[in-house]
Amino acid sequence: QVQLVESGGGLVQPGGSLRLSCAASGFIFSTYTMNWYRQAPGKERELVASISGTGSSTNYGDSVKGRFTISRDNAKNTVYLQMNNLNPEDTAVYYCHARRAVNKSNYWGQGTQVTVSS
Repeated sequence: QVQLVESGGGLVQPGGSLRLSCAASGFIFSTYTMNWYRQAPGKERELVASISGTGSSTNYGDSVKGRFTISRDNAKNTVYLQMNNLNPEDTAVYYCHARRAVNKSNYWGQGTQVTVSS
């Protein structure tokens, strides 16, 4: 069965850091683009970061450029999101997502809450 299991969310002070992890199973991880999305109350779901199957290409949403870093370890079937200099506007549920365009596969994790206090 396909599973994406996030961890690392929680409560952090403004200016602090968190590292999210997403452990994948049930598919050939290295052939999938991995993404982090987030959704805050009253807002659209937003693409935060993407990383290609080999890790050679990354993309970031404008609001997180320079602060967040996506990475992956294909030997561990895990994708990470390092979040630095957090602010209250980063408060959201963060979702791990896997995509393989050639077969339209599309998998979602359950989400993990990130709350940045003020």
